[in-house]
Amino acid sequence: MSQPPISAAARRLAARLEPRVNELARRMTQDTFTELPGYGALPADMRDVEFAATARHGMRRFLRGVRDGRLDDTAGVLFLERAAQRAEEGLPLHLLVRSHALGSYALWQALRETARPGEEAALVELADLLLDIAPAVLGSIVQTYLDEHHAVHAEQHALRQAVAGNLLDGLLPASRPMLGRLGLDGPAWVLALGAPPGGSGYVGTVAARRLRRRIQTALDGVFAADTAVFVDASGGRALVPGADAPPDDLAERLAQVCGAGIRVAAMPAPGPEEVAEAARTAAEVLRIAAACGRPPGLHLLDDVLLEYHLSRPGESGRRIAALLEPLADQPQLRDTLRTHLAHGRQRRATAAALKIHPNTVDNRLARTAELTGLDLTTVQGTALALAALLLADT
Repeated sequence: MSQPPISAAARRLAARLEPRVNELARRMTQDTFTELPGYGALPADMRDVEFAATARHGMRRFLRGVRDGRLDDTAGVLFLERAAQRAEEGLPLHLLVRSHALGSYALWQALRETARPGEEAALVELADLLLDIAPAVLGSIVQTYLDEHHAVHAEQHALRQAVAGNLLDGLLPASRPMLGRLGLDGPAWVLALGAPPGGSGYVGTVAARRLRRRIQTALDGVFAADTAVFVDASGGRALVPGADAPPDDLAERLAQVCGAGIRVAAMPAPGPEEVAEAARTAAEVLRIAAACGRPPGLHLLDDVLLEYHLSRPGESGRRIAALLEPLADQPQLRDTLRTHLAHGRQRRATAAALKIHPNTVDNRLARTAELTGLDLTTVQGTALALAALLLADT
């Protein structure tokens, strides 16, 4: 910086204060800094050792610079190291800034106390120098803090995403306290997301990545939580820690960023150990809701409880699924059966949904019964047809 020569009187005043630096640092840590909110709750070694050492460093740097006539307006290595350390430790930035402001003011008070009659001009000169270098010094400190804060935040976010993904896959971390630090040690909701309608999926293109980010933002807003979202071309999963039950209009709110027709299933997980099972169940609920013809929207297990039970695999499940094998090359018959069951076996509603004549519905259902042996006029036949559709789509 361009700085006028420092007067001899100002140098003498600064040199006279320098022997009191240790005393002033103690005063700052024990008195001045107590004005900072939460200062008393900070670790003792931070207050009594690190804050004091930083104060001593700052005062000596200024006073020796004045004494030697070479005042430096950079923050210095120690100030920058401390700023990065405070960011890593999570000390709020406003406390860091206020501590430097209070330290500068305490130094000015000490200079004023040390000044003798006739040194008023030197005192004003030192005040000008102190104020002149403050913006550059504080600016460097704040920038270092923000850089480290962003780096720590990015690292923390990446770690949280990785741990959340492991939980969804059934991999619990060896360190349970880590889950607490990441906010993943309590109850959560697990979401299964259907692929956005009419698109190429969630990944692969710039537009798709933008869509993924909008979904993340939408879920964060809906749940007022930091959600962890994982997507691929066929759909996605989300872990929402500590959130209330999803609102009834969750699908509609997601549709604002994904387009109409989005499906989402939700399952609660009482703790991290249950997250993987909740994820599997949510994915199954999503599949079943689509397989049995339910309209897009929010799906809970209770919404498809019977269908979920009927779709469980096993030897009987394989035999039930085989009932539809005669329809393997008859997609119209299969679609008509699914639509008919989804519309409560109402022939006119089925016809309207498929845009065909009701008589065509009757003919297709009759042909289905002929090929499969399923009697759709009975409760048992209807239940078997529903189970067969669900199991065949697994």
